[in-house]
Amino acid sequence: MAEFPIRILIADDHAIVRDGLRLILETEPDFEIVAEASNGKEACELSLVHQPHVVLMDLRMPIMDGISALKKLHQEQPAIAVVILTTYNEDDLMRQGLQQGARGYLLKDTDRQTLIKTIRAAANGEALFQPQIIQRAFQDRVQTQSQMANHGTLTERELEILASVAQGNRNKEIAFHLNITERTVKAHLASIYQKLGVDSRAAAISVASKQGIIQ
Repeated sequence: MAEFPIRILIADDHAIVRDGLRLILETEPDFEIVAEASNGKEACELSLVHQPHVVLMDLRMPIMDGISALKKLHQEQPAIAVVILTTYNEDDLMRQGLQQGARGYLLKDTDRQTLIKTIRAAANGEALFQPQIIQRAFQDRVQTQSQMANHGTLTERELEILASVAQGNRNKEIAFHLNITERTVKAHLASIYQKLGVDSRAAAISVASKQGIIQ
């Protein structure tokens, strides 16, 4: 879990976007904007200097794009959480970002609260994804995963946890609401993954939604 304040680096090649994000995020008392970068190369270099907890990373930038910068950060500074923020709703880029370890993937028209909640989750070592991002990123894999899954009936508790995950709740929040420990939540998630034939929260939500297990 990141200590407070949560240190944030904004990487986007448009100054007006960086200014807008700064204005939004600076209103949060537990956020601190430590640096801004106009390309992926700057983002990596400034991350070494400022050691942010979270980098908000645009995908389309000159010199070094967001996916390349994400890969470099993941290899060289794995403690830094990267949240991709872009106007581009492209399936292949989504999958690349997820494969390179992105902790969140937001479109730039996302609402303020989703942005803030995603940053806090990323800083605490968790990942939150908008439902439409999850659905698009995993759509072509859902059918194959469903056919390969060792399906078992989800228990009532597992259904509760899966529904809560789909609503964007973190393990700590789920544990609190269900009056169980975070360790128990993780155990239930492991069982859910096994039954659905997946290996991540995002894929579990996508498969369960496609099969009508959750709405």
